[in-house]
Amino acid sequence: MGDCIFCKIAQGEIPSTKVYEDDQVLAFRDLDPQAPEHVLIIPKKHLASIMALGRDDRELAAHILTEVVPGIAHSLGVDVGGFRLVTNTGADGGQTVEHLHFHLLGGRSLTWPPG
Repeated sequence: MGDCIFCKIAQGEIPSTKVYEDDQVLAFRDLDPQAPEHVLIIPKKHLASIMALGRDDRELAAHILTEVVPGIAHSLGVDVGGFRLVTNTGADGGQTVEHLHFHLLGGRSLTWPPG
C-alpha cells in the first residue's frame, strides 16, 4: 500500500529501531512506548487488520504467534515475568494504523483494564 507507514518501514523507506526481522515479519521499537519494553510486530505483507487474515495467511499467523513473539519476549527478558500482546482492530478498538500489528508490552506490571 502506497501510503501505509508500516509498509514503508517494512520496506526500509522509513528508519526504525529493529528488534527482529525475517522474510515475513519485522519488529521494531514503538516511538511512543507505553511500557519499558514496547515493540511493534508487523507482517511485511500488507493486511489492514486481523480481520483481513485469510486461509492463505495461516502460516504467517502461526509464525508470528509461535516463533516471533516468544523469541522477542525471550530476547527482551520479559518471557518469565510476563508481557501483554495486543492487536487493536478498527476505530472502536483503537487501531490508528491500518496495517496489522501487535504491540508487545512488558518490563513492568501492567494494569487491567487497559483503557
